Amino acid sequence: MGGAHDEDEFAFLTEIADELGDAARPIPPVCRLTTTTADGGSVSAIRWGEESPELVLIHGGGQNAHTWDTVLVALGVPALAIDLPGHGHSSWRADRDYSPQRSAATLAPLIRTWAPDASAVVGMSLGGLTTIALIGEAPELVRRGVIVDVTPSVSQRLEAMSTQQRGTTSLAAAENRRFADFDEMVDLIAAMSPQRSRASVRRGVLANSRPIDGAFEWRYDDLSGLSDFAPLWEQVDGARVPLDLIRGSASSFVGDDDAVEFQTRAADVRVHEVEGAGHSVQSDRPVELAGILRGIIDRT
Repeated sequence: MGGAHDEDEFAFLTEIADELGDAARPIPPVCRLTTTTADGGSVSAIRWGEESPELVLIHGGGQNAHTWDTVLVALGVPALAIDLPGHGHSSWRADRDYSPQRSAATLAPLIRTWAPDASAVVGMSLGGLTTIALIGEAPELVRRGVIVDVTPSVSQRLEAMSTQQRGTTSLAAAENRRFADFDEMVDLIAAMSPQRSRASVRRGVLANSRPIDGAFEWRYDDLSGLSDFAPLWEQVDGARVPLDLIRGSASSFVGDDDAVEFQTRAADVRVHEVEGAGHSVQSDRPVELAGILRGIIDRT
């Protein structure tokens, strides 16, 4: 199974298109970009298409840029999907500061270079909080902010959630990071993601793991240092761009009161709910999310 990690990382896009059937768009040229950051680290991203990206997409904690693959095959627009620092093919930080504010400062220069004209920045979970921080860091780069299943109140909500409600996000700060067998990792994620097919889970684990010393470990760093995100409400208060909050109906990460507070604080916001989706809306209901994003692009 270790040899599968040596395959072309985009080899599964045809499989995704076959699964989507009529919902799939033609697969554009796809390539990986990597740049050195001001602090000497590196950030990597996947570029979809040869035209200037219409969307910038930022994944959640413990995920990577490939989490958007199915959405982008269904959507069919030029896009830039970023690996957050400490995730995917981006380097890990020595100080392990993966806060939204630090990540926003790191990502702003590369978005300015790689996707300066994007009509929207889409962020899920930790990526959504990073998108909110980016509005404060570089508001000219966020013409519209799309926040997927998170608000700055998530820290308080997590305290009241069970491990089952947290789902795969509970692994982001877990001590057990190494597995003797790849299929053990697939079994673990499959049990936590009942809305997804095993083929989808396997693709995700393959992109999010790597072989090491005869075993396998997650590609992301320990995220246990993340703390209170409530100060990011100030960025929501000050946002002068349209915002969209997308919720999964089966998720516990955004309560009704959180959605109301988001609507109350933001000057221009729409709330969408995706039926049957858990926290990872892009994995559970990718076609439905692609439809929402298409509508957002058309409005923008």
